[in-house]
Amino acid sequence: MSKNILFFLGSFFLIIGVLSFFNIIYSYYFNLYLNVDSYLPTLIISSVIFLILFFIKKKENKFSVFEKILTVICGYIIFPILISLPYYFSIYNVSLIDSYFEAVSGFTSTGFTVFENIRHLDESIIIWRSTSQWIGGLYFLFSIIILIDIFDTNLKKSLTNFISFNSAELIKQSIKVLFLYVFLTILIFFVLSLINFRLFDAFNFSLTIISSGGFKPLNEINLILNNNYKIIVFALTLLIPFFSIFLSYNIFYLKNRNLNFFTEDYYLLYYLIVVTVIFFVFFSENNFIELFLSITSSVSNIGIYLSNHNNKYYLIYLILVIIGGSFFSTSSGIRFFKIFTLIRFSFNEMLSHTNPKQVILNKVIFDNSQINYEVIYKYFLSILIFLISLICISSLLSFGGLNFVESIKIGILTIMNTVNSSLYGLEDFNFNNINIFSKFVFIIFMIIGRVEFITIILIFKKYLFKS
Repeated sequence: MSKNILFFLGSFFLIIGVLSFFNIIYSYYFNLYLNVDSYLPTLIISSVIFLILFFIKKKENKFSVFEKILTVICGYIIFPILISLPYYFSIYNVSLIDSYFEAVSGFTSTGFTVFENIRHLDESIIIWRSTSQWIGGLYFLFSIIILIDIFDTNLKKSLTNFISFNSAELIKQSIKVLFLYVFLTILIFFVLSLINFRLFDAFNFSLTIISSGGFKPLNEINLILNNNYKIIVFALTLLIPFFSIFLSYNIFYLKNRNLNFFTEDYYLLYYLIVVTVIFFVFFSENNFIELFLSITSSVSNIGIYLSNHNNKYYLIYLILVIIGGSFFSTSSGIRFFKIFTLIRFSFNEMLSHTNPKQVILNKVIFDNSQINYEVIYKYFLSILIFLISLICISSLLSFGGLNFVESIKIGILTIMNTVNSSLYGLEDFNFNNINIFSKFVFIIFMIIGRVEFITIILIFKKYLFKS
């Protein structure tokens, strides 16, 4: 087995084991003895598997594209099994399927939950839920680096000048991501603590926000966001996973940059400003501070919002969720850069019919770059795949008993790994009331939403159409 595969998987078995150990220590320290034993299976199994992977004989063979895809997909199936064990062995009588559902929801940073009242959970389980999202967000960023050649070869240039990632480059970029991820988590925790969040709530929200997750440490965040100042600061922290995780690193080393590392972040900033201005001008009859929270929560694919808020603009927020944020971030969505590139390409094609010089130059309007048709086709395929995925999940959920409107809305949120809330008119959607078939549909499409359907197509192409 490839050394890179073992290193990638082993790292996360180690992380899960370490964090489960911390949860055991936390439970003992705060006398939360009822669920302390529920973390032991995760600790033991993850530690044993890590040791096996560490001592197994490793080969230095090349990490092929299909090995990368299968490794990433297997991780989204296997790691939630370990994460689900504390739920299953807890005192809350959570079924096996519900435990796995909760774990997949956390690991994919979606935020769907089978727990109706979080107040009834002890603090160790609440931390474990947030921890699962933090691990999943890190895994997603590592997966982007591993699959960067599949997703976007152009954006790879903002990471390295090498043609492809060798083992050394993979490790280098992974360490950089880990450092930035931990640093931004601490930054969010520090900011939330400064605005008088309870340390426990600040810690859980920092783990959730950095991963673009939707788990909350309590049901009614109105109790925490009880003034406009807190809402504004909280809304701004939701933008951290909206921009590239490398933004802070690139700003710090700005003088050493000889490439345009900020192109996507510039576009994202302009996009955010335009959306905010539009809301301010046309929807000013509402509390604009709450509208700003709605915008930041949607563009970052987090979805957390104030409870009991009747929102009539849910369609607009769903569109913001679909567009998504930066490529190198934990947010989901089709990705703004892809959509913006396709729009520019469309303008360029229309201009070419009136300006023959544009055809000869083959330049993209608003830019001096050459048209890369391979990239354009890939971006267009992403939108087509999203539409196919939405039709599939909506049809399956309708077959499982959901009404048409609910299946469309919750289908979008599932594919985009965004939590259901009052922003989208789904705050009262109860995952305990759906049948097992629908839960399996959610599990499958939460994973598909994270790995992108294009990787599934490549797998089918490899093994079903070998010619």
